[in-house]
Amino acid sequence: SSSGPTAHDASQPMIYVSSPRAPAYIANCLESRLSRVRMSRVGGATEIAVGSDSNNSYFVTLTPLNAGSVVKVTHPANAPDDPPEPEMRFSIARCAT
Repeated sequence: SSSGPTAHDASQPMIYVSSPRAPAYIANCLESRLSRVRMSRVGGATEIAVGSDSNNSYFVTLTPLNAGSVVKVTHPANAPDDPPEPEMRFSIARCAT
């Protein structure tokens, strides 16, 4: 086995979970925990880009599901870890539960 970080396939989400929280709650929570967050609405979903303006590190899609949300996070293989992946995972876990 290899050591060190592995590149993520951009077509495969690094996080894909359902949450009892509404998309607006999760979006506001992530915005308060992370810096360099930009939000947009696409249809019924909320899309959040995290990272510097020129090179987004993570893309979070919040889709309404019943009273909660589906949370999908992708991280393109060539994107920097900004914020570091453990911090991103921790923030998603805190905001989605």
